[in-house]
Amino acid sequence: MTNASPSFTLGQISELLKLDCKGDANLKITGIAPLASAATGQLSFLANPRYLKDLRNTTASAVIVAPTMVEHCSASVLVSVNPYLSYAQASSLFSVADAYESGIHPSAVIDKSAQVSPSACIGANAVIGRDVQVGEKAVVGAGCVIGDDSSIGDHCLLYANVTVYHGVKIGQKVILHSGSVIGSDGFGFAPAGRDIKPGERSWVKIHQLGGVIIGDNVEIGANSAVDRGALDDTVIGNGVIIDNQVQIAHNVSIGDNTAIAGCSAIAGSARIGRNCTIAGRVSILGHLTIADGTHITNNTVINKSIVEPGSYSSGTIMQKTSNWRKNAVRFSQLNDIYRRLVKLEKN
Repeated sequence: MTNASPSFTLGQISELLKLDCKGDANLKITGIAPLASAATGQLSFLANPRYLKDLRNTTASAVIVAPTMVEHCSASVLVSVNPYLSYAQASSLFSVADAYESGIHPSAVIDKSAQVSPSACIGANAVIGRDVQVGEKAVVGAGCVIGDDSSIGDHCLLYANVTVYHGVKIGQKVILHSGSVIGSDGFGFAPAGRDIKPGERSWVKIHQLGGVIIGDNVEIGANSAVDRGALDDTVIGNGVIIDNQVQIAHNVSIGDNTAIAGCSAIAGSARIGRNCTIAGRVSILGHLTIADGTHITNNTVINKSIVEPGSYSSGTIMQKTSNWRKNAVRFSQLNDIYRRLVKLEKN
Protein backbone atom coordinates (compact mmCIF):
# COMPACT_ATOMS: atom_id res chain seq x y z
CA MET A 1 0.00 0.00 0.00
CA THR A 2 1.30 3.41 -0.95
CA ASN A 3 0.18 7.00 -0.67
CA ALA A 4 1.52 10.42 -1.55
CA SER A 5 0.53 14.06 -1.11
CA PRO A 6 -0.86 15.16 -4.49
CA SER A 7 -0.57 18.62 -5.98
CA PHE A 8 -2.00 20.23 -9.10
CA THR A 9 -1.92 23.55 -10.85
CA LEU A 10 -5.15 25.48 -10.77
CA GLY A 11 -5.34 25.05 -14.53
CA GLN A 12 -5.15 21.28 -14.20
CA ILE A 13 -7.97 21.27 -11.66
CA SER A 14 -9.97 23.50 -13.96
CA GLU A 15 -9.59 21.00 -16.79
CA LEU A 16 -10.31 17.96 -14.63
CA LEU A 17 -13.47 19.48 -13.15
CA LYS A 18 -14.46 21.24 -16.38
CA LEU A 19 -14.71 24.63 -14.67
CA ASP A 20 -13.78 28.08 -15.96
CA CYS A 21 -10.63 29.46 -14.36
CA LYS A 22 -10.34 33.17 -13.65
CA GLY A 23 -6.91 34.10 -12.36
CA ASP A 24 -3.47 32.48 -12.33
CA ALA A 25 -3.78 29.00 -13.89
CA ASN A 26 -0.19 28.22 -12.86
CA LEU A 27 -0.90 28.43 -9.13
CA LYS A 28 0.23 25.29 -7.31
CA ILE A 29 -2.60 23.80 -5.23
CA THR A 30 -1.67 21.26 -2.57
CA GLY A 31 -4.93 20.80 -0.68
CA ILE A 32 -8.43 21.96 0.24
CA ALA A 33 -9.45 23.91 3.35
CA PRO A 34 -12.39 25.98 4.67
CA LEU A 35 -12.49 29.63 3.72
CA ALA A 36 -11.71 30.87 7.24
CA SER A 37 -8.60 28.70 7.71
CA ALA A 38 -7.28 28.19 4.17
CA ALA A 39 -3.69 29.25 3.55
CA THR A 40 -1.54 29.94 0.52
CA GLY A 41 -1.47 26.94 -1.78
CA GLN A 42 -4.92 25.71 -0.75
CA LEU A 43 -8.22 25.63 -2.59
CA SER A 44 -11.48 26.52 -0.85
CA PHE A 45 -15.15 26.88 -1.84
CA LEU A 46 -18.25 28.92 -1.07
CA ALA A 47 -21.53 26.99 -1.15
CA ASN A 48 -23.51 29.10 1.32
CA PRO A 49 -23.86 32.91 0.96
CA ARG A 50 -23.84 33.21 4.77
CA TYR A 51 -20.07 32.83 4.57
CA LEU A 52 -19.59 35.74 2.18
CA LYS A 53 -17.52 37.58 4.81
CA ASP A 54 -15.11 34.63 4.94
CA LEU A 55 -14.87 34.69 1.14
CA ARG A 56 -13.85 38.34 1.16
CA ASN A 57 -11.22 37.76 3.86
CA THR A 58 -9.88 34.35 2.84
CA THR A 59 -6.17 33.76 2.26
CA ALA A 60 -6.80 30.72 0.06
CA SER A 61 -4.95 30.76 -3.24
CA ALA A 62 -8.15 29.92 -5.11
CA VAL A 63 -11.84 29.45 -4.40
CA ILE A 64 -14.66 27.56 -6.12
CA VAL A 65 -17.58 29.97 -6.37
CA ALA A 66 -20.87 30.47 -8.15
CA PRO A 67 -20.91 32.99 -11.04
CA THR A 68 -22.67 35.56 -8.85
CA MET A 69 -19.87 35.44 -6.27
CA VAL A 70 -16.88 35.99 -8.53
CA GLU A 71 -16.84 39.76 -7.93
CA HIS A 72 -16.62 39.26 -4.16
CA CYS A 73 -13.41 37.21 -4.27
CA SER A 74 -9.94 38.73 -4.62
CA ALA A 75 -8.29 35.33 -5.10
CA SER A 76 -8.25 33.27 -8.27
CA VAL A 77 -11.52 31.42 -8.81
CA LEU A 78 -12.99 28.35 -10.42
CA VAL A 79 -16.52 29.17 -11.51
CA SER A 80 -19.17 26.53 -10.86
CA VAL A 81 -22.96 26.50 -10.99
CA ASN A 82 -22.82 24.03 -8.09
CA PRO A 83 -19.79 24.85 -5.90
CA TYR A 84 -20.56 22.15 -3.31
CA LEU A 85 -20.66 19.44 -5.96
CA SER A 86 -17.45 20.75 -7.50
CA TYR A 87 -15.82 20.73 -4.05
CA ALA A 88 -16.87 17.09 -3.65
CA GLN A 89 -15.30 16.26 -6.99
CA ALA A 90 -12.13 18.18 -6.13
CA SER A 91 -11.81 16.31 -2.83
CA SER A 92 -11.11 13.09 -4.72
CA LEU A 93 -8.05 14.70 -6.29
CA PHE A 94 -6.47 15.32 -2.89
CA SER A 95 -7.37 12.10 -1.14
CA VAL A 96 -4.34 10.51 0.52
CA ALA A 97 -6.05 7.20 1.28
CA ASP A 98 -3.90 4.13 0.81
CA ALA A 99 -3.48 2.92 -2.75
CA TYR A 100 -3.77 -0.86 -2.68
CA GLU A 101 -1.63 -3.21 -4.72
CA SER A 102 -2.88 -6.56 -5.95
CA GLY A 103 -1.83 -9.67 -4.09
CA ILE A 104 -2.66 -11.92 -1.16
CA HIS A 105 -1.02 -11.43 2.23
CA PRO A 106 0.73 -14.60 3.48
CA SER A 107 -1.39 -14.64 6.64
CA ALA A 108 -4.72 -14.61 4.78
CA VAL A 109 -6.78 -17.83 4.91
CA ILE A 110 -8.55 -18.58 1.64
CA ASP A 111 -10.56 -21.71 0.95
CA LYS A 112 -9.32 -23.59 -2.10
CA SER A 113 -12.77 -23.34 -3.72
CA ALA A 114 -12.79 -19.52 -3.58
CA GLN A 115 -12.26 -17.57 -6.78
CA VAL A 116 -10.16 -14.49 -6.13
CA SER A 117 -9.22 -12.23 -9.04
CA PRO A 118 -5.45 -11.90 -9.54
CA SER A 119 -5.92 -8.12 -9.47
CA ALA A 120 -7.60 -8.17 -6.04
CA CYS A 121 -5.87 -7.22 -2.79
CA ILE A 122 -6.39 -9.49 0.22
CA GLY A 123 -5.07 -8.07 3.49
CA ALA A 124 -3.43 -9.62 6.52
CA ASN A 125 -5.44 -12.19 8.49
CA ALA A 126 -8.41 -11.98 6.13
CA VAL A 127 -10.55 -15.12 5.96
CA ILE A 128 -12.38 -16.08 2.77
CA GLY A 129 -14.76 -19.04 2.88
CA ARG A 130 -15.97 -21.71 0.50
CA ASP A 131 -17.11 -20.77 -3.01
CA VAL A 132 -16.55 -17.07 -2.40
CA GLN A 133 -15.97 -14.85 -5.43
CA VAL A 134 -13.83 -11.72 -5.19
CA GLY A 135 -13.88 -9.47 -8.25
CA GLU A 136 -11.27 -7.51 -10.14
CA LYS A 137 -9.33 -4.91 -8.18
CA ALA A 138 -11.45 -5.54 -5.10
CA VAL A 139 -9.83 -4.87 -1.73
CA VAL A 140 -10.52 -7.09 1.26
CA GLY A 141 -8.82 -5.36 4.18
CA ALA A 142 -6.97 -6.80 7.13
CA GLY A 143 -9.05 -8.97 9.42
CA CYS A 144 -12.08 -9.13 7.14
CA VAL A 145 -14.18 -12.30 7.10
CA ILE A 146 -16.13 -13.31 3.99
CA GLY A 147 -18.59 -16.15 4.60
CA ASP A 148 -19.30 -19.11 2.34
CA ASP A 149 -21.09 -18.59 -0.98
CA SER A 150 -20.75 -14.81 -0.87
CA SER A 151 -19.53 -12.61 -3.70
CA ILE A 152 -17.65 -9.31 -3.70
CA GLY A 153 -17.91 -7.35 -6.95
CA ASP A 154 -15.26 -5.56 -8.97
CA HIS A 155 -13.58 -2.49 -7.45
CA CYS A 156 -15.13 -3.00 -4.00
CA LEU A 157 -13.31 -1.71 -0.94
CA LEU A 158 -13.77 -3.46 2.39
CA TYR A 159 -11.86 -1.69 5.13
CA ALA A 160 -10.29 -3.62 8.00
CA ASN A 161 -12.49 -5.90 10.12
CA VAL A 162 -15.58 -5.96 7.96
CA THR A 163 -17.68 -9.11 8.39
CA VAL A 164 -19.72 -10.50 5.51
CA TYR A 165 -21.77 -13.55 6.45
CA HIS A 166 -22.63 -16.43 4.13
CA GLY A 167 -24.83 -15.99 1.08
CA VAL A 168 -24.31 -12.26 0.62
CA LYS A 169 -24.11 -10.72 -2.87
CA ILE A 170 -22.28 -7.40 -3.13
CA GLY A 171 -22.24 -5.43 -6.37
CA GLN A 172 -19.48 -3.33 -7.92
CA LYS A 173 -17.71 -0.30 -6.43
CA VAL A 174 -19.16 -0.87 -2.97
CA ILE A 175 -17.41 0.60 0.09
CA LEU A 176 -17.86 -1.06 3.48
CA HIS A 177 -16.25 0.71 6.42
CA SER A 178 -14.64 -0.96 9.39
CA GLY A 179 -16.86 -2.82 11.78
CA SER A 180 -19.81 -3.07 9.42
CA VAL A 181 -21.61 -6.41 9.46
CA ILE A 182 -23.50 -7.63 6.42
CA GLY A 183 -25.78 -10.65 6.64
CA SER A 184 -26.12 -11.10 10.40
CA ASP A 185 -29.27 -12.85 11.60
CA GLY A 186 -32.45 -10.86 11.63
CA PHE A 187 -34.20 -10.46 14.98
CA GLY A 188 -36.67 -13.29 14.52
CA PHE A 189 -38.07 -15.27 17.47
CA ALA A 190 -41.38 -16.98 18.20
CA PRO A 191 -42.77 -17.07 21.73
CA ALA A 192 -42.77 -20.62 23.08
CA GLY A 193 -45.98 -20.11 25.04
CA ARG A 194 -46.84 -19.95 28.72
CA ASP A 195 -46.06 -23.53 29.72
CA ILE A 196 -42.29 -23.15 29.91
CA LYS A 197 -40.44 -25.71 31.95
CA PRO A 198 -37.46 -24.66 34.06
CA GLY A 199 -34.36 -24.39 31.90
CA GLU A 200 -36.28 -24.12 28.61
CA ARG A 201 -36.10 -21.04 26.42
CA SER A 202 -39.17 -18.82 26.28
CA TRP A 203 -38.28 -17.76 22.75
CA VAL A 204 -37.72 -20.07 19.78
CA LYS A 205 -35.24 -18.78 17.22
CA ILE A 206 -36.50 -18.39 13.65
CA HIS A 207 -33.53 -19.30 11.52
CA GLN A 208 -32.88 -16.66 8.91
CA LEU A 209 -32.78 -18.46 5.56
CA GLY A 210 -32.55 -15.48 3.22
CA GLY A 211 -29.50 -13.45 2.27
CA VAL A 212 -28.48 -9.88 1.49
CA ILE A 213 -28.20 -8.30 -1.95
CA ILE A 214 -26.30 -5.01 -2.22
CA GLY A 215 -26.29 -3.09 -5.50
CA ASP A 216 -23.54 -1.06 -7.17
CA ASN A 217 -21.92 2.14 -5.87
CA VAL A 218 -23.18 1.64 -2.32
CA GLU A 219 -21.33 2.94 0.75
CA ILE A 220 -22.03 1.67 4.27
CA GLY A 221 -20.51 3.37 7.31
CA ALA A 222 -18.59 2.04 10.27
CA ASN A 223 -20.37 -0.29 12.71
CA SER A 224 -23.57 -0.43 10.68
CA ALA A 225 -25.47 -3.69 10.33
CA VAL A 226 -27.56 -5.09 7.48
CA ASP A 227 -29.42 -8.21 8.59
CA ARG A 228 -30.13 -11.13 6.27
CA GLY A 229 -33.69 -11.93 5.30
CA ALA A 230 -35.83 -14.48 7.08
CA LEU A 231 -36.95 -16.15 3.84
CA ASP A 232 -36.50 -13.58 1.06
CA ASP A 233 -33.42 -11.36 0.81
CA THR A 234 -32.72 -7.98 2.33
CA VAL A 235 -32.08 -5.67 -0.63
CA ILE A 236 -30.00 -2.46 -0.78
CA GLY A 237 -30.39 -0.67 -4.13
CA ASN A 238 -27.79 0.99 -6.34
CA GLY A 239 -26.23 4.23 -5.13
CA VAL A 240 -27.50 3.95 -1.56
CA ILE A 241 -25.38 5.65 1.11
CA ILE A 242 -25.66 4.59 4.76
CA ASP A 243 -23.93 6.40 7.62
CA ASN A 244 -22.30 4.95 10.74
CA GLN A 245 -24.22 2.89 13.33
CA VAL A 246 -27.32 2.33 11.24
CA GLN A 247 -29.49 -0.78 11.71
CA ILE A 248 -31.17 -2.31 8.67
CA ALA A 249 -33.36 -5.22 9.78
CA HIS A 250 -34.29 -8.39 7.93
CA ASN A 251 -36.18 -8.21 4.64
CA VAL A 252 -35.90 -4.43 4.39
CA SER A 253 -35.78 -3.07 0.85
CA ILE A 254 -34.09 0.28 0.17
CA GLY A 255 -34.53 1.96 -3.21
CA ASP A 256 -31.79 3.40 -5.40
CA ASN A 257 -29.93 6.54 -4.32
CA THR A 258 -31.50 6.80 -0.87
CA ALA A 259 -29.35 8.31 1.91
CA ILE A 260 -29.59 7.30 5.58
CA ALA A 261 -27.80 9.26 8.32
CA GLY A 262 -26.25 7.94 11.52
CA CYS A 263 -28.03 6.01 14.29
CA SER A 264 -31.21 5.46 12.31
CA ALA A 265 -33.02 2.13 12.51
CA ILE A 266 -35.33 0.47 10.01
CA ALA A 267 -37.40 -2.43 11.27
CA GLY A 268 -38.11 -5.64 9.43
CA SER A 269 -39.83 -5.77 6.03
CA ALA A 270 -40.04 -1.99 5.65
CA ARG A 271 -39.94 -0.76 2.05
CA ILE A 272 -38.00 2.46 1.52
CA GLY A 273 -38.41 4.15 -1.86
CA ARG A 274 -35.87 5.64 -4.22
CA ASN A 275 -34.18 9.01 -3.72
CA CYS A 276 -35.23 9.34 -0.08
CA THR A 277 -33.22 11.14 2.58
CA ILE A 278 -33.47 9.83 6.13
CA ALA A 279 -31.82 12.01 8.75
CA GLY A 280 -30.12 10.90 11.96
CA ARG A 281 -31.86 8.86 14.69
CA VAL A 282 -34.94 8.19 12.60
CA SER A 283 -36.96 5.09 13.52
CA ILE A 284 -39.09 3.37 10.88
CA LEU A 285 -41.44 0.65 12.09
CA GLY A 286 -41.67 -2.69 10.35
CA HIS A 287 -43.81 -3.55 7.31
CA LEU A 288 -44.26 0.10 6.35
CA THR A 289 -43.77 1.67 2.92
CA ILE A 290 -42.01 4.99 2.31
CA ALA A 291 -42.75 6.73 -1.01
CA ASP A 292 -40.03 7.67 -3.47
CA GLY A 293 -38.54 11.11 -2.85
CA THR A 294 -39.49 11.33 0.83
CA HIS A 295 -37.40 13.38 3.27
CA ILE A 296 -37.57 12.45 6.97
CA THR A 297 -36.06 14.87 9.49
CA ASN A 298 -33.96 13.85 12.48
CA ASN A 299 -35.44 12.05 15.49
CA THR A 300 -38.64 11.25 13.64
CA VAL A 301 -40.59 8.08 14.43
CA ILE A 302 -42.47 6.71 11.41
CA ASN A 303 -45.40 4.62 12.61
CA LYS A 304 -47.45 4.48 9.42
CA SER A 305 -46.71 4.28 5.72
CA ILE A 306 -45.92 7.43 3.75
CA VAL A 307 -47.70 7.34 0.40
CA GLU A 308 -46.98 10.88 -0.81
CA PRO A 309 -43.45 12.30 -1.17
CA GLY A 310 -42.56 15.31 0.93
CA SER A 311 -40.89 16.22 4.20
CA TYR A 312 -42.04 14.50 7.41
CA SER A 313 -41.19 15.17 11.05
CA SER A 314 -42.23 14.19 14.57
CA GLY A 315 -41.13 14.92 18.12
CA THR A 316 -40.65 18.31 19.73
CA ILE A 317 -38.07 21.02 19.20
CA MET A 318 -35.41 21.93 21.72
CA GLN A 319 -36.44 24.34 24.47
CA LYS A 320 -35.48 25.19 28.02
CA THR A 321 -36.06 22.28 30.37
CA SER A 322 -38.42 24.32 32.54
CA ASN A 323 -40.62 25.06 29.52
CA TRP A 324 -40.37 21.49 28.25
CA ARG A 325 -41.65 20.10 31.56
CA LYS A 326 -44.66 22.39 31.47
CA ASN A 327 -45.41 21.55 27.85
CA ALA A 328 -45.01 17.81 28.52
CA VAL A 329 -47.74 18.04 31.13
CA ARG A 330 -49.94 19.99 28.72
CA PHE A 331 -49.34 17.41 26.01
CA SER A 332 -50.77 14.71 28.28
CA GLN A 333 -53.85 16.91 28.76
CA LEU A 334 -54.55 17.38 25.03
CA ASN A 335 -57.12 14.58 24.80
CA ASP A 336 -59.19 16.03 27.64
CA ILE A 337 -58.91 19.50 26.13
CA TYR A 338 -59.99 18.14 22.74
CA ARG A 339 -63.05 16.41 24.17
CA ARG A 340 -64.06 19.56 26.06
CA LEU A 341 -63.64 21.61 22.88
CA VAL A 342 -65.82 19.22 20.87
CA LYS A 343 -68.46 19.40 23.57
CA LEU A 344 -68.35 23.22 23.57
CA GLU A 345 -68.67 23.32 19.78
CA LYS A 346 -71.73 21.05 19.92
CA ASN A 347 -73.32 23.34 22.45
